[in-house]
Amino acid sequence: MVEHHPVHNSEVYLLGLAPRPSVPPPSPPSPVTPREVEQNSVIEELCLDDADGAEDPAGIDSLAQQRISGAIHVLSTEATALRSLTCLYKTDATAAQGFNAAVETITRHKGDKGKLIIIGVGKSGLIGRKLVATFNSLGVQATFLHPTEALHGDLGKIGKHDVVLFITFSGKTRELLTLLPHLDETLPVIVLTSHTRPEACEISRQRPGTILVPAPIHESEIASFGVSAPTTSTTVALALGDALAVVSSQELHATVTSVFAKNHPGGAIGESFDKPRQIRDLAVPLVEVPIWPESSGEACGADILKLGYESQSGWARVGDAIASPGRIRRLDTGRLTLKLRDIPDLVVERVEWIRIHADTRVSQAAQWLREPLISLEPGEAGAYDEDSILAVMDNGEVVGVLEASQLLSWQE
Repeated sequence: MVEHHPVHNSEVYLLGLAPRPSVPPPSPPSPVTPREVEQNSVIEELCLDDADGAEDPAGIDSLAQQRISGAIHVLSTEATALRSLTCLYKTDATAAQGFNAAVETITRHKGDKGKLIIIGVGKSGLIGRKLVATFNSLGVQATFLHPTEALHGDLGKIGKHDVVLFITFSGKTRELLTLLPHLDETLPVIVLTSHTRPEACEISRQRPGTILVPAPIHESEIASFGVSAPTTSTTVALALGDALAVVSSQELHATVTSVFAKNHPGGAIGESFDKPRQIRDLAVPLVEVPIWPESSGEACGADILKLGYESQSGWARVGDAIASPGRIRRLDTGRLTLKLRDIPDLVVERVEWIRIHADTRVSQAAQWLREPLISLEPGEAGAYDEDSILAVMDNGEVVGVLEASQLLSWQE
């Protein structure tokens, strides 16, 4: 039997806009409201540095300079569009409420019951396909559905627990409006569009209760570039879709990093996860450790063995005590029928867990844990061994657990 010493206070902390190319004269501007004047003044403060103070790169001819100037104009315009969108979500209640409702709807099924169906046409469809890949890599089940294919049999992809996300800048894409009546009335619908009010969006008007996620641009693409090719509009749609994916994933998963690493083992990104860099990357999320139900009475050794065996993590919990995979593996068959109170080395009470900050570097934690004695409080010390349980802390809460043996054997 390994004697485990109570631990106290043992947390570890590791702590330029350029001149625009000439374009056809724009149509007479619409009257500007006081609210728009106020918002535009905020946007101007957020814009990139004024080009008047910028210097032209030395050693390039006039044609190259013209190309660079054009590129800077495009980049500055799209950056301004994103800054404008940021300002909208900071100041506009409708936009904030729509985003909140969208995340709530996407994450309403915490298990694997539902998925996100993203639908779009043309450039919006391409943005949708990219967002599907992002959602899936972050552990939020998603799939793309072309509206025309949906009308020819692919409606069967949509389940009763799913959520539909339309991407349409105009809010009145013909293919989407044609599909809309064929969607079950109980199916939640989100529309990512340029409109900032539901009454201005045709999809929202035809489908009351649609969740509006505004993605407007600060000026038309014709005014910016002299052509209505989707540029700033697709940039803001992609950025807002990424925001939905990241926030939804953070709400669904205790540690998004481990989920992403599991779903992205290949390429340079996958290689970057080969060696966990922080304790949070090694830890098993506490929410994924199954708990012995109190209604089943007092657990015995066999109950904990079965609970750990059926768990993907190999861990098991009983109230505030926890059994690690190593302890469960070493459970003697002669103790299977004994109650937990008679198997003192199987579970470890919470007060005996070694607390360590989630952001601690793995290499530093390993070195710290190998010290034969760790000073706890003046005049008190405790020894740690491979059976010790590490409680991974984030914002004062236990978010994961880890066997000390993983660190004691750690090598760079």
